[in-house]
Amino acid sequence: MAKRENDLGRDPIGKLLLRLALPSVTAQLVNALYNIVDRMYIGHIPEVGDLALTGLGVCFPVIMFVSAISALVGMGGGSRAVVRMGEGKEDQANAILGNATALLVVLAVAATVFFQLVKEPMLLLFGATPETLGYASDYLTIYLWGSIFVEISMGLNFFITAQGFSTMSMATVLIGAVTNIVLDPILIFGFNMGVKGAALATITAQAVSAVWVLCFLTGKRTKLKLQRRFFRIDFKVLAPVLALGVSPFIMNSTESLVNIAFNSSLKAYGGNSAVGAMTICSSVMQVFFLLIQGIAQGAQPIIGFNYGSGDLERVKKTCRLLTICAFTFSCTACAALELFPQVFVALFNDKPELVELAVWALRVYAAGMFMLGIQSACQQSFVALGQAKVSLFLALLRKIILLLPLILLLPHVLSDKVFAVFLAEPAADILAAVTTGSMFLWRFPRILERRRQELEGKKA
Repeated sequence: MAKRENDLGRDPIGKLLLRLALPSVTAQLVNALYNIVDRMYIGHIPEVGDLALTGLGVCFPVIMFVSAISALVGMGGGSRAVVRMGEGKEDQANAILGNATALLVVLAVAATVFFQLVKEPMLLLFGATPETLGYASDYLTIYLWGSIFVEISMGLNFFITAQGFSTMSMATVLIGAVTNIVLDPILIFGFNMGVKGAALATITAQAVSAVWVLCFLTGKRTKLKLQRRFFRIDFKVLAPVLALGVSPFIMNSTESLVNIAFNSSLKAYGGNSAVGAMTICSSVMQVFFLLIQGIAQGAQPIIGFNYGSGDLERVKKTCRLLTICAFTFSCTACAALELFPQVFVALFNDKPELVELAVWALRVYAAGMFMLGIQSACQQSFVALGQAKVSLFLALLRKIILLLPLILLLPHVLSDKVFAVFLAEPAADILAAVTTGSMFLWRFPRILERRRQELEGKKA
């Protein structure tokens, strides 16, 4: 039997969360570097950096949708597999892994073909202009051909994390990110490939990560193993996986819709400069949001495993500690962005007009970040507890029910329309977090009580 790095059922919760969260946070940070580093280099291309950066920002909805597919299958499958492991049903856990792998391949191919066919009109709809369309199209064409590597590396990495192999999970992302960071300047500037070089560096890095993941999940250390007999599409296995994964999928995919709404509105009210500022703001916020999400993902295996095994006290302690840690971090991040926005903006561009606008916009855009810790901790706890319907509603709440309407409505209420568009983000963040936290306080004890009754019924 393979030895886990961490004993999810017996190790002290504080130390266990630290050991799992630190690699998970590091992995999320490094994962963000795939796109962030591209934007940093592209934004500093001589003479056309601001236009190229804006063009890359227009591609963001598609990039987020590709990532959302990996979350749909990987996070849903990993969360369900770890519960099965806690129940001692290892064969069922392996079946989930095999089916998830097959589905990731199918969805990657389908997404690649579809987006290639509708690429240019789609980019114009997303906010591209004649000046930025070429840069956006060049980047997205190459990125899409490597999307299968994105799905495998990101989607299957959840199954490594679910077993408690947090260091290996971190290594998956770290290996790819280092490859990307090394290749970016070589291809962008050394071979004078511009945005094409950035895209090629990204998909090459994801391919390296994908090979690493596949080697680990077929190796000796893993408890969950990729097996040929389970590499198929069985909807009886996949239906509950997709039901659980639909919440993180919506969280990621609706980011695409939101980005489209932001870019379209800002193009109308503020032109290319406003869209460029939005690209910088969303890039910075993405890093901090992924760090918060990394803390929550570090807690998910502990919550899911102990919920499955019936140790409900450990579940309560983990959720409490997760909420405290995530909220503390989100408050610290919010303070840093409000006090020193120019430090973060300078990483992406040095054109005075764009920098001035982006610094102002970031202060508005990040004003509600202090509440994201509560939002992420509670929502990811619902995912770990198998509460698919609640997680789905909360995922819809922040982006679809609140943020999208606010982006469209606030410019008709406030005279400064660009300010109104950026203000929609903190307004939605605060409202969603208050709702999510309140719902968690009400439902959490009832979920644990039902589980306690289930376990007592099995003993009887």
